[in-house]
Amino acid sequence: MEKKKTMPTSVITGGAGFLGSHLVDSLIARGHKVVAIDNLVTGSVDNIAHLAGNPQFKFIEQDVTEYLFLDMPVDYVWHFASPASPVDYLELPIQTLKVGSLGTHKALGLAMQKKARFLLASTSETYGDPLVHPQTEEYWGNVNAIGPRGCYDESKRFAEALTVAYHREHKVETRIVRIFNTYGPRMRLRDGRVVPAFISQALKNKPLTVFGKGEQTRSFCYCSDLIEGIYRLMMSETDHPVNIGNPQEQTILQFAHEIIKATGSRSRITYKPLPQDDPRQRQPDITRARTILKWEPRVSLDEGLARTIEYFRGKV
Repeated sequence: MEKKKTMPTSVITGGAGFLGSHLVDSLIARGHKVVAIDNLVTGSVDNIAHLAGNPQFKFIEQDVTEYLFLDMPVDYVWHFASPASPVDYLELPIQTLKVGSLGTHKALGLAMQKKARFLLASTSETYGDPLVHPQTEEYWGNVNAIGPRGCYDESKRFAEALTVAYHREHKVETRIVRIFNTYGPRMRLRDGRVVPAFISQALKNKPLTVFGKGEQTRSFCYCSDLIEGIYRLMMSETDHPVNIGNPQEQTILQFAHEIIKATGSRSRITYKPLPQDDPRQRQPDITRARTILKWEPRVSLDEGLARTIEYFRGKV
């Protein structure tokens, strides 16, 4: 008699956050049993409310910097817990550093104990204000450790170092994704990132706030593309960091005009001084993702913005 294959179990820290909750949905759709852990400092139960009563899903409200005890087998640990926007890490610098250090330590400890594969959600912020363009995974970065963004940048750089140490010392199977600018439904309206800021201003016909002259560049990846890339990375055989993001680069000023057009807004543009250490250029080199994961983004900016704007219309 053929043995029935058991459902894989995934633990997601930060599972009620913007990206964490999209990952929850994706894994459940792929047949995983999912345990989401979140202390709801920046996450929201609204993002996972549609899963109430789903037998494949369990939610634990807990700070990941505390000991993680789960009385069940675990196959995959996805460590997404962290404040991830400038507003959050300026207000919560110590919590940001703690979740990147103590939280990563606890999540890696869980993976080691359960003999599970571990994925760290790192960030393009590990490159700081980059001096090479576009950014490859070999670039070591240009980070101001004591600047206003240092708590986030350094917490993620430490998390990468700790992940690699567990891989070398304890033979934990590890994966590291460096996430570039991502957008989509479930972003918080006032989280300080450019997409929700511009869309909420445009929907209210208020001026769009551009910092500096708007010449700094970003590249925006839709959340479903990002989650697909991250899933492929977890299931791959590479333990090297991999950039996941959209290499289509544009200036913030161009992006502001795109948002005004897409929303049909009467907004104008207003200019404010550039914040300290704001990266001048952000564009991922995704050669490694294309080669190893056979991945690249598929959702166009027009399509992604249309879905995102529709979501925010119900929130403004």
